[in-house]
Amino acid sequence: MTAAPLAPEPVDSPAAAQVERQKLRKHFGRFDILFFLLCTIVGVDTIGAVAKNGAEAFTWLIVLAVVFFVPSALLIAELGAAFPDEGGPYIWTSRAFGRLAGAVNNFLYWITNPVWLGGTLAVSAVTAYTTFFNDGKDLSTPAFYVFTVVFVWVGVLAAILSFDVGKWIPTIGAWSRFVLLGLFTVTVVVYGIKHGLHGFGLGDFSPTYAGFVGLVPVLMFNYVGFELPNTAGDEMTDPQKDIPYGIFRSAVLSVLLYALPILGILLVLPVKAITGLGGFVDAIRQVFTVYGGHVGADGTATLSGFGTVLGDLAGIMFILTVLSSGVTWIMGSDRALAVSGYDGAAPRFLGVISSRFGTPVRVNILSGLVSTGVLILAHQLTNGSAAKLFGAVLGLAVSTTLVSYLGIFPALPFLRRKHPDAPRPYKAPFPWVISTVLTLLILFASVQLVAPGAGDHWFGADYAPDGWTHAERGKYLLTELVPLVGFMLLGVLFWALGRPTRTAAATGASPAPGAGHDG
Repeated sequence: MTAAPLAPEPVDSPAAAQVERQKLRKHFGRFDILFFLLCTIVGVDTIGAVAKNGAEAFTWLIVLAVVFFVPSALLIAELGAAFPDEGGPYIWTSRAFGRLAGAVNNFLYWITNPVWLGGTLAVSAVTAYTTFFNDGKDLSTPAFYVFTVVFVWVGVLAAILSFDVGKWIPTIGAWSRFVLLGLFTVTVVVYGIKHGLHGFGLGDFSPTYAGFVGLVPVLMFNYVGFELPNTAGDEMTDPQKDIPYGIFRSAVLSVLLYALPILGILLVLPVKAITGLGGFVDAIRQVFTVYGGHVGADGTATLSGFGTVLGDLAGIMFILTVLSSGVTWIMGSDRALAVSGYDGAAPRFLGVISSRFGTPVRVNILSGLVSTGVLILAHQLTNGSAAKLFGAVLGLAVSTTLVSYLGIFPALPFLRRKHPDAPRPYKAPFPWVISTVLTLLILFASVQLVAPGAGDHWFGADYAPDGWTHAERGKYLLTELVPLVGFMLLGVLFWALGRPTRTAAATGASPAPGAGHDG
């Protein structure tokens, strides 16, 4: 089945777009969207990175849920229902600000995800495996590569499969979140009754500016993604009704699925013992000792009996959860890049939908190659240190992700003005206010990622990233800024390579022979 656009198309829409959109199939229903969003937004890989900031992290999580998460849900609900075309955020940005802006923004939106899959998510999966199935011992280098490469390419294969098959990964991932986070939360209560918990004074929850600077980027990284289902807009059965439904229900569930385990970690582990990489996994292992096992004098948790059984189950669910996070984002961002390919904002070669699968197989394979390259390069540069690899890739993933929203969030008021007659089954209140506040928050977080503490003792003791000193702040600035600028320039290059498609649209010429085939 093919989809007809519900919103007006650009007058220079390439013929290639019609050729490729005819290959898309409608398999994306209301509950598929809800489960997809839960996998998109609730990522267990960053729970430890938030919790290591102490009780203050819980305060900022709630504050940002009110001032950032809810407004972004309102904004995306309107854009997603009014402009439900395949490509989602690329379509909104390019229609509001032109194809060059859309190309640059979309490249940032896409490149984040193979980097994230091959770095942060793969390493998180390894950490869960070694914790529960390898007695906490690091894998040998060959075993590390086998595990992580298989992890990456299983995710890529799931993205390649037709959506009626591939969508089961997000569905399984959503239920894994419910079971894993629910079981952990209940077990924290049992553990507290049996062993007592770490107490907090009200002062521990007091927000500070330094805490805000340290937490706002990763919390925003956790709280973005409402737009991702719209990258498959032409594959939805009823986007104008299902998008608002999925967004508003997933928003409530997502806040609960973040808040409860983070609070649980803070109640179980001393703040000094919480790490960004293993914080959540360590907390699971410790509280599961109530089912069998013990915690040694040095704080090391050892599981036995039924505790081992539940620990192994938790390890499997954790791996499924991080895998489903990567799969959903790869599915969505790859579709957006393919759309920009057949719309004239990226090489036409990438803008091809497989007739067999109804998915952008060429972009899927490119994402797998980038993920594998990032995995190998980062592992070599960090000398095999999983913690350093996790931190380095997470910082890059967060920065590229957030910068891409500088094109998405401002699109709302501009599209209202440029396309006032587009059907809007839902309209966000105060569009200029919401758009401005969200954009300013993203801009602030982006600056702080590149130059922590800018405006208040840049890179002072309160703002220094783990493992960096004040004397290294110039080097740190370059490690963050150079990749960002490089990615933006690649976005411009992609736009330039899309010129033949734009020219064909302007002259009314047909696509190049063979361009619309799978090749």
